[in-house]
Amino acid sequence: MLNGDDQITAKVIDAALPRLSVIAKYGIGLDSIDVKHATEKKIPVLFTPGVNHTTVAEHCFGLMIALAKHFWPHLRSTKSGGWKRITGNELFGKSIAVLGMGRIGKEVTKRAAAFEMKVIGFDRFWDDEFGEKYNVERRETIPDAIKEADIVSLHMSLDDTNRGIFNKDLLSKMKKGAYLINTARGGLVVENDIAEACRSGHLGGYATDVLDKEPPAADHPFREIDNIIVTPHVGSRTFESVERQAMRAVMNLVNFLTGNEDYIQANKF
Repeated sequence: MLNGDDQITAKVIDAALPRLSVIAKYGIGLDSIDVKHATEKKIPVLFTPGVNHTTVAEHCFGLMIALAKHFWPHLRSTKSGGWKRITGNELFGKSIAVLGMGRIGKEVTKRAAAFEMKVIGFDRFWDDEFGEKYNVERRETIPDAIKEADIVSLHMSLDDTNRGIFNKDLLSKMKKGAYLINTARGGLVVENDIAEACRSGHLGGYATDVLDKEPPAADHPFREIDNIIVTPHVGSRTFESVERQAMRAVMNLVNFLTGNEDYIQANKF
């Protein structure tokens, strides 16, 4: 089975048995697949890490700059015939907390270094060599990482331990006026709490490429808030990245089916 963003639930897996022998994910996020059930049924789940980290990091910085420079209200004003000007902020010299220092988090860190930003990092599996090379200040907990950051950027996978972790309580621990960027998973935040923090001014803004439910409902709380930017889950969607994802996913599948062990498997049994 070659899978994109379709929900591969336990019911789908069971319906495909006994013919189903492998699931090849077109991408790196596995939250749409019931990996636990696939593992119980001895079905390998293949995926494609390493194909889109540069693309997503670029998108993250695009969102960051758009918030800091108020691109959205400026664009809306000029396109409607206005000339509304809002003073923005530089990224130079600001502190950014990178939560999740995997491939994408590391690429964001490299770009932050180019902007001469101070980088604070959090990850359960710390890479000492990388942290030292890019002068990343490690924090042991998320609250410690975010409390002094001007910008917080999310690059964590989503699971039962961190779903909704950015709720009213954790948001209150961020600096007043800080920006929150999410190019990871929509389920990491409580969207109503984000909306309230942006309305009140506690958050300077929220920019996200992902929502808990996509596409959003007509009454979604983000729709009418100027300091919230939403892009339609396109952070990894560039011509270059899509080609890499497609080639890797298909080669994973072909190699598995032909007995070649050159594939990347997410689950073990």
